[in-house]
Amino acid sequence: MTPPWRDRSGKRDEPADIPTADSPAEDSTSAHQADGDSISAASPSTDDSTVPVPADEPAGTGTSSSVRVDVSGEGAVGAGGDVSHSAVGAGSRVEHTEVDNRIENTTVGRDVFQVGRDLTVNTTHTHHHAAPASEPVWRPVRVGEVPPLASAFQPRAGLREAIDRARERNATVVLTQVLSGGGGVGKSQLAAHYAHRAHAEGVDVLVWVNAAETAQIIATYAQAAAKTGVPGADGQDAESDAAAFLDWLAVTDRSWLVVLDDLTDLEGTAPWWPRPPAGANGRVLATTRRRDALVTGSGRAVVDIGTYAPDEAVGYLAERLGGADAGHLLDDRADDLVEALGRLPLALAHAAAYMINEGVDCSAYLNRFTDRASRLERLLPQDADTDNYGRRVTASLLLALDAADHREPVGLATAAIRLAAHLDPAGHPEQLWNTSAVTDYLTTHRTTGAPDVKPVTAGRARSALRLLHHYALITHDPHDSHRAVRLHALTARAARETTPDIDTPATVRTAADALLETWPKHEHTARDLTTVLRTNTDTLTDHADDHLWHPGGHPVLFTAGTSLLRAGLIGTAVTHGQRLTADAERILGDEHPNTLTARANLASAYWQAGRTGEAIVIEERVAADRERLLGHDHPDTLLARSNLAVSYWQAGRTGEAIVLLERVAADRERLLGHDHPDTLLARGNLASAYWQAGRTGEAIVLEERVLADFERILGDDHPDTLTARGNLAVSYWQAGRADGAVDLLRSVAEDRDRVLGPVHPDTVMSRAGLATVLTWRGRALLPGDTAGAWRDAAEAVGAVGPYLSDAPATYGPVLADAYGLAATVLDADGQPEAAADFRSRALHTARTAPPPRPGDDAADGSRT
Repeated sequence: MTPPWRDRSGKRDEPADIPTADSPAEDSTSAHQADGDSISAASPSTDDSTVPVPADEPAGTGTSSSVRVDVSGEGAVGAGGDVSHSAVGAGSRVEHTEVDNRIENTTVGRDVFQVGRDLTVNTTHTHHHAAPASEPVWRPVRVGEVPPLASAFQPRAGLREAIDRARERNATVVLTQVLSGGGGVGKSQLAAHYAHRAHAEGVDVLVWVNAAETAQIIATYAQAAAKTGVPGADGQDAESDAAAFLDWLAVTDRSWLVVLDDLTDLEGTAPWWPRPPAGANGRVLATTRRRDALVTGSGRAVVDIGTYAPDEAVGYLAERLGGADAGHLLDDRADDLVEALGRLPLALAHAAAYMINEGVDCSAYLNRFTDRASRLERLLPQDADTDNYGRRVTASLLLALDAADHREPVGLATAAIRLAAHLDPAGHPEQLWNTSAVTDYLTTHRTTGAPDVKPVTAGRARSALRLLHHYALITHDPHDSHRAVRLHALTARAARETTPDIDTPATVRTAADALLETWPKHEHTARDLTTVLRTNTDTLTDHADDHLWHPGGHPVLFTAGTSLLRAGLIGTAVTHGQRLTADAERILGDEHPNTLTARANLASAYWQAGRTGEAIVIEERVAADRERLLGHDHPDTLLARSNLAVSYWQAGRTGEAIVLLERVAADRERLLGHDHPDTLLARGNLASAYWQAGRTGEAIVLEERVLADFERILGDDHPDTLTARGNLAVSYWQAGRADGAVDLLRSVAEDRDRVLGPVHPDTVMSRAGLATVLTWRGRALLPGDTAGAWRDAAEAVGAVGPYLSDAPATYGPVLADAYGLAATVLDADGQPEAAADFRSRALHTARTAPPPRPGDDAADGSRT
């Protein structure tokens, strides 16, 4: 016998008013620092470059007469004052001669010799032109300091292929490629890889610019103009020289690469991007955290740079430790460690150095890193920066925050990222930023000195998201319905650890209020959104310490627990309820109303998990405490009695259950009215108790009334309506009305599959119930109606067979029975071989079905 339909205690047990307080707190801003992706060490050397140098000029530069002789053949050719006195080697011949006899005070030395095979000497004294100066010899120009490649540098083949493909697609024009990404993802290292490669391949001009400030770009261009010998660059004015250098790049046939590393002020640097040259010999690489519209256009191709791939991250760690003779520190937790570090190159570099310095392996470091008491500044310290990233991880991750705070909407960036940092890094809905909780928080916590004192609107809150996105502090994807706002886990941790203690309580409560405002009223209509909200609540709870319990437990904690029950995630609901109850007892005390609520919800989870005895112990205590503290007629007291009655029913104590349920139904009708959902639930539970007591007729009368009321009040697809329909079907079956039961169960199974999903426990029980009733009806049709029995057997197999892997413990025995019915029909029809086949299937299915787990009965209390 399966348990009856009971009140959804988790939902009804939420206190109507659980106060939350928001206290204003002062905010602080981060100091602006340089980008952590740049490395200061110079390699290749950039100070050995020179301007083009002419070849040595010959003596006699004043000579103006000249002789030119065109010859061919095997021997060498010599030409002196008169072509008739020239010597041509064997087999050579004179093809053309031009003589310029002008003399400008220059005399050639007496003997002119031309070396060749079969040499003849001309001793005639002749005046002639000196040979013209040869083409100047070009020496490569190197300006700026290219960072050396980090220890255990990972080639990141996938990213380089994307960059190279973009280059190949634009082979006929200059290509400006912008490597865009957050702090510490390795943008500068990738750019340095290309700079080192260009140097090795002999590029004529290589300029590496630390581009965080426009003045530095101009100064570096001016230095490049001087070293390259650009016409018009006289060293008197840096901007003029820089402009001349850009002009030269646009017309030169020399090959060149300009790297603009750590571009920050895209607005101020707009005039200083190299322009397309006449040929396809120039290339620009830029790195930036920015990813707004200014990054694109004008022939620029943006390449998004993310974290290492899993194999790259582990490969880096293995190579880095191995190169330091510390390979023994790489243990079986390496995969977990790189994931905990978010596969961030900067963090992996610091972590590896720390492990080498301290002699700790991956497991030990992971334990320290995941310890909530540990801080990033200790685990990823500055003195572990052996690869010269140049700054602490926290500073690098939040480097752009100060700049963002000074952009429109001014003063909101810091408050916004601190709020987002307390939610799931994998993403939360953009709807949260439309809530009054968030807009009020941003209004109160905007950076001191922000010029706008008006209340922050939802539009301004969204602008703050876009601003953080433009500076690569978060990722904002409006097309992602439920996880539109994401950020790297280490960025989130850095933001939390730099939040002043005085601001943390308000930030945590705001996040909780926003989640609660966003929670859908009817979860079955927004299952994906509800899942994301539960995940974000878990993350917030992990980061909140006890702030969500002051002055009382925040309602979102209870909402998340009841949502788990409604989703059929019973095991997770039990764990959540145990934690919630322990926290409530520790912080609020044994008799606080919210402590009683936590206990009641834990009992509901135990009940649905089949742990009826434990549920009864808790529920008897909760019912007594509520009656003593809240009074006989308080809604929470009635709910406690109702849940206790249902547990009595499940334990087989039917008489006690009926007494309690009749009292609850009458009290709710008196206090709440005939049509209140809680009144309808009380009637439904009472009908279930009548059903178990064998009072089927009374059960059917009540259930038909309850179903009609639910359809009228809540609609056909509401989960409570579907439960009422399923319970009425079971009562019809028990009363011998099999056809009516089958019709209702078909409807319930189809609707639950559509509304709740195919693997929801309620859907599973509906399909199993339909197959059970069909098999029962089919057997009743034998031996006379084999055709009808075969149809029922076939439909029963179709109801559960395709879904066997979803719930083998529930579907397996039911499917075996349906196969058995099919075998019986075939035997009756004179087909013993086919019958034997189905009988074999039945035995195999029954043997391989796992045993049922506690709580595999209907999650909502349906008797199906």
